[in-house]
Amino acid sequence: YMAQVLPPGSVVVADWHRCKDSKEYFSKILHKKRRKNFGLLESPVMPPHVAVDTVHYKVFISGKSGVGKTALAAHLAGLNIPNMHYETTGIETTVVYWPAKLRESGRVLFFRLQLWDCGENALRRFDHLLPSCKEQADAVLFLFSFTDRTSFDDLSNQIAKWTGPSARRVVKLVVGTKFDLYMHCDVAERDVRDFQETWGIPVLRMGGEVSDGLGDVAPLLNCLAENLWHHDCVAAGSGSHHSLPETVTLP
Repeated sequence: YMAQVLPPGSVVVADWHRCKDSKEYFSKILHKKRRKNFGLLESPVMPPHVAVDTVHYKVFISGKSGVGKTALAAHLAGLNIPNMHYETTGIETTVVYWPAKLRESGRVLFFRLQLWDCGENALRRFDHLLPSCKEQADAVLFLFSFTDRTSFDDLSNQIAKWTGPSARRVVKLVVGTKFDLYMHCDVAERDVRDFQETWGIPVLRMGGEVSDGLGDVAPLLNCLAENLWHHDCVAAGSGSHHSLPETVTLP
């Protein structure tokens, strides 16, 4: 099964966080120019005259131990990234809210992404963890580190766990972490290009430093939002974004 790679910006407006009309929405996920930390039951509150639908998705983060799964989840949520690496003992979940504007209708949606991160050793030790991570998952991020060649070579094994006749169709993206440490780079651009052509899965790159909190995570979160929304439109049976009702609540 070859996925179709969506050209960035074909479903949601790319770089919308830089546009004036997005300020009202992004202000709801920021506090003193830092990202707000949302608990499981919290959500951004918009003024009554602005009706925004929230669409909920479960995203699993897959990858070898030490590639930066926990750091990526923290980065995407705008939280402080732990300085020390420690193996995640069980399942950790992080909630990320991200407003995105649909290109065709101009409608704004809040994407509520619940990121699931589970330590590799825990997954190996406890058979029930992977099925519960997979259950109702809408997307999976396969991670490799630019400083660890074996993590890149392991991608096909990671992807194999999510493909097969009984597997639910999920959005798949690959994220290369530690891209800022190019001095120690073990994975060449050519390898990344070849991989993308072979598998038809978009590959995104993430460095380690959090800068303005939006610009460095926008490409990945927009790509995720775009692919999830497109996936739902196709699943709704039409492939056209017009056929969905104006208010759609996804389970």
